[in-house]
Amino acid sequence: MVRIIALVAIAGAFLLAETEVVKDVMADTELTEKQKRLVDYFIETGNQTEAAIKAGYSKKNARFIASKTLDLPYVKAFLEKRLKEIEENRIAKAKEVMEFLTSSMRGEIKEEAVVVEGVGDGCSVARIIEKQIGANDRIKAAVQLAKRYGLDRPEDADGEAHITFKFERGGDDGD
Repeated sequence: MVRIIALVAIAGAFLLAETEVVKDVMADTELTEKQKRLVDYFIETGNQTEAAIKAGYSKKNARFIASKTLDLPYVKAFLEKRLKEIEENRIAKAKEVMEFLTSSMRGEIKEEAVVVEGVGDGCSVARIIEKQIGANDRIKAAVQLAKRYGLDRPEDADGEAHITFKFERGGDDGD
C-alpha cells in the first residue's frame, strides 16, 4: 500500500513538472506574423472571423482558421501574455497617480474651457481656451496627497487635523 501511494506521489510530481515544462515551451514557441496579427485583431475586435480577415486570412476559411488557431495552446499562451501586457500598461501605477496629484495641486495641469466673446453688432463667437485648473480641483488634489502621506490624521490635543495649504501665484512681478 505504501509503495502504491509513493508511486502515485512520484507520478503526480512528474506530471506537475511536465506541465510546467510544456507551459514554458508554449510561451517560447514563436508565432508567425499572421498569427500575431490574428491575436492582436482578436483582442481589438473580439470577433474571431473578423480578426482572421483583418490578419490576412481568406474570407472563405477565416472562421475555421481563426477557431483552430486561437485554440492552439501556444497561441492561447501568447494571447494571455498580450492581455497581461495591455492590462499592465492601462492601469496607472501609484507613482503616476502621485505625480498627477502633485501636478494638479501645483496648477501645472491645464484644461479646456469654452468662452463666448462679443464681436459687435449683437454677435458673439465661441472659442476654446486652455486654462489652469480651478482652485477647488487643486485643493482636492492637495487633500488626496495629504491622505496618502498620512497628513490628515489628528495630531492636536483637540483630536482634529489642521492642514494648511498655501498657494502662491508665480509670474506676478508687480507685488
